[in-house]
Amino acid sequence: MRSSFIALSFVLALTAQAARAEESEAAPITVLATGSEMPIDQSGQAIAVISTADLDRLQGTDLVRVVEHLPGVAFARSGGIGSQTSLFVRGANAEHLLVLVDGVRLNDVSSPKGANDFATLQTGGIGSIELLRGSNSVVWGSEAIGGVLAVTTREINGVEASAEGGSHGTFSGNAVAGLAGDRGAISLSGGYDRTDGVSAARAGTEPDGYEQWRVAGRGRVDLAPGLSVVANARYARSRTDYDGYSDIDFSPVDGPFYQITRQFTARAGLRYRSDIVDLDAGYSLSDTRRDNYDPTSATPFQYGFAGRSQRAELTGRLHLPQNFALDFGADSERQTLPRGGAGSPHSRLNSAHALLGWYGERAQIAAGLRVDDHNQYGSAWTFGANASVRLPADLRLRASYGEGFRAPTLYELYDPTIGNVAYQSFGFSALRPERSRSYEAGLEWGSRDRVFAAISLFRRDTRNLIDYFSCYGVNTPACDAANAVGYFGYGGIYYNADRARAEGIELEWAAHPSSTLAVQMNATLLRARDRNKGGFNFGKDLPRRPFATVTGSIDWKTPLAGLSLGADTRFRSESYNDAGNFTRLPGGMIADLRASYALTPKVEVYGRVENLFDAYVPTVAGYNTWGRAGFAGVRVRY
Repeated sequence: MRSSFIALSFVLALTAQAARAEESEAAPITVLATGSEMPIDQSGQAIAVISTADLDRLQGTDLVRVVEHLPGVAFARSGGIGSQTSLFVRGANAEHLLVLVDGVRLNDVSSPKGANDFATLQTGGIGSIELLRGSNSVVWGSEAIGGVLAVTTREINGVEASAEGGSHGTFSGNAVAGLAGDRGAISLSGGYDRTDGVSAARAGTEPDGYEQWRVAGRGRVDLAPGLSVVANARYARSRTDYDGYSDIDFSPVDGPFYQITRQFTARAGLRYRSDIVDLDAGYSLSDTRRDNYDPTSATPFQYGFAGRSQRAELTGRLHLPQNFALDFGADSERQTLPRGGAGSPHSRLNSAHALLGWYGERAQIAAGLRVDDHNQYGSAWTFGANASVRLPADLRLRASYGEGFRAPTLYELYDPTIGNVAYQSFGFSALRPERSRSYEAGLEWGSRDRVFAAISLFRRDTRNLIDYFSCYGVNTPACDAANAVGYFGYGGIYYNADRARAEGIELEWAAHPSSTLAVQMNATLLRARDRNKGGFNFGKDLPRRPFATVTGSIDWKTPLAGLSLGADTRFRSESYNDAGNFTRLPGGMIADLRASYALTPKVEVYGRVENLFDAYVPTVAGYNTWGRAGFAGVRVRY
């Protein structure tokens, strides 16, 4: 394994030395730094963009497999594709990553922590992905302690369709159609994915499948010069089979259970652009419902959860003289648990922010404040700043500082299964909001379309982290109250677990020595630890955060017209499955091979082999992963 990485590094060195000194293209555009469009190389924060071409090149429906190629990213999945999946950015908890789809927040209000389950988000219909690593709560609010991931669906003028099939009875079909003109644009997309899967439990033999169908649309109508009406909507219905637990040691075992998840997101608003001010106003809705079933029971429906977020917002940028700009915004969000009975549990968060920046040709600096006013926790202020400066020898130095704030979720405050009953006696009402401070410094060299290298150093200190304590077998006044209403006679308590620290180094390296060859490599060294002095786990690693992750890819357009070949490697080191560091998760490397061939300018066939060496690299103890698998498909554009 070590020799494979040495060989890859050697190839990278050769290609970097051979790179041509050609004119660079414009830097990718991002909205994650300030909320307004700007080139990535003007931000003091670490941002990566995955384009439509990258998604087509990497192939497949698994969004996590694509995002895993970026530095600072690790994940945990309880089984094969479609199983519950959490994404960790720079060691942050899954709920600390804000996920946006066409500007709508996808974080699941119905889940205990409010994190997004990436099992239900596939690549079909997606046009681009942006990932900001590190805190940016000034612009994006309470969920952005660890980062922001923004997904944008495809907007085209024409028709695109693809279909692929392969191992484990897997099939994926997607189609996008759109019209674009001088006065507006509209696009519609739809897709269907299914797989027989593998057993979610490592010790099981019964395959656990996954199925999803989805539909999405977005449109724009120009009312006047610079003024447009914009709208988008997405609906997805997923069914996921999952396994149960042993009554003896609680290890995963075969089971007939399945979950139906329904997600609906929508946003409508106005957009205005001028030389003086840019404005975006809108209303968005995100609704998630998860129902769990046991088909062997006399009453198959077992339990379910539902969460809804409604958000009104106004953001903008004021273009000031002398290269200054003021980004600002105000928003109001209401979250509810619709199944909580009369007077369903709800919360209200009102926020406002301002970010003043100077964007010169060779240097940029921005700083801002945000105030969040929560109906239960009062007001909280957060501060953030970042800077970037171009140095000689094609170098760019950047640095940032950000503070974060996250209020307890409705699930952490209320029991959604027994109605609108606050857990006052359990201490839930005494929960304190989570707070964080993030620091980052980075040095970049070159341009992203020729030879590019970057190193980033980061640290994040988080306090008042909210955790869950199981009251199984524990008799205290608080646990007695929790056990009285918990499932099967026992429950648990949410509490503030105090402090954690994540710090590390990210390395990025990409080379394009010619128009036919591209090589990329990313590496992250991370140390994420419990810093709660006096606690049982002080100094121990946070669960499921590998110390080292390395990804590499090589793409070659062969001399045979239309034929392209590619290879990917993804390595993760050992980690621990639990906060007490009792169960170790083995590390390993997964390698993929890819190929595509353009039959005509509009028709392309492609195929890949995932996990070429059939490696078992678990991310959750006791759960299975896909072994070697092959897929083939066709893509058509008109």
